[in-house]
Amino acid sequence: MTIEQTTTQTQNEIIIEGNTRAGKPFRPSDWVDRMCSTYATFGEDRKLKYSPYLKPRVVNGVRCLAVDLKLKVVNPEGYAQLMHFADENQLNVLDASGNSIAVPH
Repeated sequence: MTIEQTTTQTQNEIIIEGNTRAGKPFRPSDWVDRMCSTYATFGEDRKLKYSPYLKPRVVNGVRCLAVDLKLKVVNPEGYAQLMHFADENQLNVLDASGNSIAVPH
């Protein structure tokens, strides 16, 4: 799987950074891949395909997880678990403008 290098995002997504609110890198360092794999499915070609609602990203040199807010409608329980994970681990969450926000629930 590849990581998309970007500093832009859409109005319909939030970014969960791989840094804590204290500015320290979150460990394990492969948490983004683990999260994407949790929501992935196997396609007809028997290859693992990431959910269209979760995308690994690198923003300003930091590994991040882009979360499409449609996930809240399509999979409310999964969205709630993801937000709980971000909150419990004190991960920094960014809105569409790149501003740090409280973890949405």
